[in-house]
Amino acid sequence: KRKYRNKFFNMYKFRSMRTDADKIKDSLREKNERSAPLFKIKDDPRITKIGRFIRKTSIDELPQLFNVLIGNMSLVGPRPHLPEEVDQYKSHHYQVFALKPGVTGLSQIRGRSDLDFEEEVKLDVYYIENWSPWLDIKIILKSVAVVFGGRGC
Repeated sequence: KRKYRNKFFNMYKFRSMRTDADKIKDSLREKNERSAPLFKIKDDPRITKIGRFIRKTSIDELPQLFNVLIGNMSLVGPRPHLPEEVDQYKSHHYQVFALKPGVTGLSQIRGRSDLDFEEEVKLDVYYIENWSPWLDIKIILKSVAVVFGGRGC
């Protein structure tokens, strides 16, 4: 589940992690490489072999096109976060809820999960304040280049 404007929605993705991934997450917290509230570790042991491939190629994101069709996501916008991550937001982070969450966005083409959380928020706010159809087109084209360039997460 993800949260947008105080509403939860199911974000569809192909499973890339073991079924017990949430249970062992707490035991891996000391290896977190992202700033709070996000969680990411290099060579995450919870990711399956097939999961590494579908993440590298961004195939795991394809089901989110269904979210776009049913109207709870856009093609471009701030990436949605897990409810427990949103619970740790500071007041200025809530600006990202001004638009529907997107399958891709500025942070995906400018560094993906390598970005600091505050930098990700700054990029999302820049997108919100400078939105235009042309900006969306540029982000979509660059996203395709990122995927085909093999720079998945």
